[in-house]
Amino acid sequence: MLMAIGARTLQFFEDTGQFARFGSQALGCSVRCLFRSHAYGLVSTQINAIGVRSVPVIMITGAFVGMTLAIQAYDQLASMGMEEHLGVLINLSVVKELGPVLAAVMLAGRIGGALTAELGTMNVTEQIDAIRSMGTDPVRYLVVPRVMACLLLTPVLIIYADLLGVLGGAMVSFAHLGINGRAYWDFSAHGVAMWDLGIGVIKGFFFGGAIATVSCYKGFTCKEGAHGVGQACTEAFVLSFISILVLDFGLAVAAKAIYQSFWPIRSIVG
Repeated sequence: MLMAIGARTLQFFEDTGQFARFGSQALGCSVRCLFRSHAYGLVSTQINAIGVRSVPVIMITGAFVGMTLAIQAYDQLASMGMEEHLGVLINLSVVKELGPVLAAVMLAGRIGGALTAELGTMNVTEQIDAIRSMGTDPVRYLVVPRVMACLLLTPVLIIYADLLGVLGGAMVSFAHLGINGRAYWDFSAHGVAMWDLGIGVIKGFFFGGAIATVSCYKGFTCKEGAHGVGQACTEAFVLSFISILVLDFGLAVAAKAIYQSFWPIRSIVG
């Protein structure tokens, strides 16, 4: 049993090191490709596949998140006579946490699986080795466009999810719950700051980078055969989901610390 534990521990550190090396290489190539015009053609193709086709799913997710929050939170606020503050609860929850996290999870399922399956199939059929044999870096040619597209588009898709979440919650609040629209928006405007929206959007860069890097790494390192590709897709989604939750917690702690450190300065200026 001790030998098995030791073998698993060594394998974990080996996989972690390989992933860190892969991620640093992808990040370095992405930075260099920002200054090369020929890379934008490959990125634009991935933008259409990753971003444009994901908009309907993200919008539906955001809308139903806002509508569900309105139904669930109304009774608690109405019992305290604060139902007109419902907009603050819905909008803060959507723009800071639920919108970014659920949008990223949807992308991990839709985009992460597709990236892993595509690159995994290329790895199994030795297409990646063929690209390498022609003197082309497969990371720069295959991984960088996908990473850059996810980095650029995940924040934009989060904005779509936030917008539909806010509108969905407002629609249910006005039409179904009978809340006064003017008071709803007035309390929301005072309760939700640009800082809250910015934190949610900034999270998108980290979520997108994690999804793309994990998915591409699993595709590059998948085992042979259809079973290997399927297993890589499953592992990519699970690791992406865990990465999203861990990053969300870490960024929430960091954002709170930054906000509290600048709060005395804002009070003095105000």
